[in-house]
Amino acid sequence: MDITDIKKKIVNQYLERFPGEAAMTFNLLEAEELLDYLENLTPEVSTQVLKTLSPDVVAKVLEQMAESMFRDIFESVDSYTAAKLISRMSPPHLEQKLDILNPKKSKAVRELLSYPPNAAGYLMDTRIVTFYPENTVDEVLNKLRQTKDRKLVYIYVTDPYDKLLGKVYIQNIAISEPDTPLKELMVPCERVQVMSPAEEAVKLFEKGKIINLPVVDLDENLLGIIRSDTLIAATQKDASEDVLAMFGAGREERALSSPWFAVRKRLPWLEINLATAFLAASIVGIFEDTIAQVTVLAVFLPVVAGQSGNTGSQALAVTMRGLALREFQTAQWWKVARKEVLVGFVNGIAVAITTAIIAYFWASSFGIALVIGTSMILSMVIAGFSGAVVPIVLQAFGQDPAQSSSIVLTTVTDIMGFLSFLGLATVLGSALGIF
Repeated sequence: MDITDIKKKIVNQYLERFPGEAAMTFNLLEAEELLDYLENLTPEVSTQVLKTLSPDVVAKVLEQMAESMFRDIFESVDSYTAAKLISRMSPPHLEQKLDILNPKKSKAVRELLSYPPNAAGYLMDTRIVTFYPENTVDEVLNKLRQTKDRKLVYIYVTDPYDKLLGKVYIQNIAISEPDTPLKELMVPCERVQVMSPAEEAVKLFEKGKIINLPVVDLDENLLGIIRSDTLIAATQKDASEDVLAMFGAGREERALSSPWFAVRKRLPWLEINLATAFLAASIVGIFEDTIAQVTVLAVFLPVVAGQSGNTGSQALAVTMRGLALREFQTAQWWKVARKEVLVGFVNGIAVAITTAIIAYFWASSFGIALVIGTSMILSMVIAGFSGAVVPIVLQAFGQDPAQSSSIVLTTVTDIMGFLSFLGLATVLGSALGIF
């Protein structure tokens, strides 16, 4: 065995036994120097080295790595590790490197990198700079000068295997002694799981005054960060799409979309609305004789339907927000519904008194005033219950609450408003002297 083989064996053993210490040294080297070391290592040891490097260093090394070396290393690792390392690169380099791998491995890695649009991982930026607890303030400052990122508010501290340990505020680094290790300045930090709903990230931003939010896997390994501007843009986009969906317009439609595209997205929902409108009209038709005898009842129909519709919409909006922000689970549906029923009942009494007084002077009939007041309470209670339950039921069945809730709710509130008012008038008309 010659001296070269001996040196190689010593280096391999050192890297295998002390990856953390090796990473401290390697992170200070240029990408070209690191590649020279990796050329003399086995793929297994090279993988261990790459796993312990800072994410920004990994990106530079992989982007400059020769195709043959890249193929040898990544064909020998599992898909999860490959995806974690490759994700550090910029999109153009990432696609280029994935094409080097065999189709099966490439497909598996792509699937791991493709997070659902509603997941926190979909919003994260994997190009981050991390440090170890033993790094000193002076080392951090030197590194930050190289990155030239003026938007940094704090830096993240991990162990050699990327497990997130905490964060350090830039201002604390600026006022500390050069030889102060980061472990003395480190504080705990908020985090979100990579597959958690993006709404959970929104909730964390609202709860704490944070600029960036770390994204971790199940083992608390740091995968990336969600920047506040990205989250704000995504939240505004989702909110606007939900509004479009609730009113029957397509989520993809924009102000300058083509007319035919708009027609294709809107017409189906208009037809569904038409069907539900005829359904509500059929309820009125059942009581045609009652209306014919007391025509003033027709005047008050829109009042009852309008108030119940507004009550349902208020309950729907609050429930939709609760679902989006995960303020409750679908198993807690009765707690949400009970609250909306109580709110509908109390508001119904207040509105019923006002409505009954107006109806009494309008129609000069105590009977009509009593009927419309009672129906107002009933319809608003039912509307509150429906506004809470409809989106929860739709979500439980895997449907989009934003797309369907409004139409279902409108149908329920119209039918129950007409049915309660005209039904009470028909049943109690003779007793109250309405007929």
